[in-house]
Amino acid sequence: MHLYTMRTPLAADFAGTLERLAGIGYATVGVSGRHGNSPSAIRQVLDRVRLRAVLEHVGYDTVTGSGLPQALEDVHTLGGRWIVVPSLPGALHSPAGYREVARQFNRAGLAARESGLKLLYHNHGGDHEVVDGVSLYDILLAETDPDLVGFELDVYWAAKGGSSAPGELFVRHPGRFPALHVKDMAPNGDFADVGSGVLDFPAMFDTARQGGVRQWLVEDDAPADPFASARASYRYLSRLRY
Repeated sequence: MHLYTMRTPLAADFAGTLERLAGIGYATVGVSGRHGNSPSAIRQVLDRVRLRAVLEHVGYDTVTGSGLPQALEDVHTLGGRWIVVPSLPGALHSPAGYREVARQFNRAGLAARESGLKLLYHNHGGDHEVVDGVSLYDILLAETDPDLVGFELDVYWAAKGGSSAPGELFVRHPGRFPALHVKDMAPNGDFADVGSGVLDFPAMFDTARQGGVRQWLVEDDAPADPFASARASYRYLSRLRY
């Protein structure tokens, strides 16, 4: 479970929310917002309820600035494998901007590798736009070093805003996607519980190994009932065969 989905109950009862997720059956989480808790306090709760944090979302300015060493240390404290940039500043939304992002990611990715982690980037719909005849997301794929920079692919945003189906990205860029945000799309384009929408997860997952996927994280950006959504998505994925 990517914990952005659970931000409202986490704000009210952080430990209790994690305990309920473990009770549903989730084994791993992605951290997105600490809700006033230190990394060590979060780790203590995770250990107690037998969940494992695999990554944390950290802002672009932190990752590309002087805060990177502390951010890397915090991910280690949480027990994660990846430090993930969740989005980019709007001022960089151009081919030149994304080329600068690629340069910054390679630099930060080297620091992450030296600390024993890997830097990933999480996409939104705008990342897949074609600007001046160039796919912005393709710039990141082409101009980042695969040994230093990977991607946490949000399949909803790739499908909604993308020029490529998520499964095709796995085939075209093998090994670049160690983590996924598994998020479904309702027929009207809104968010949906996984398995209740229109995205073809069996087809997507059939090529996921080629893409290097090692971690699946359920996400719903705006669930009406976060726990009901968490249960429904878990139930669907736990029964899925492909």
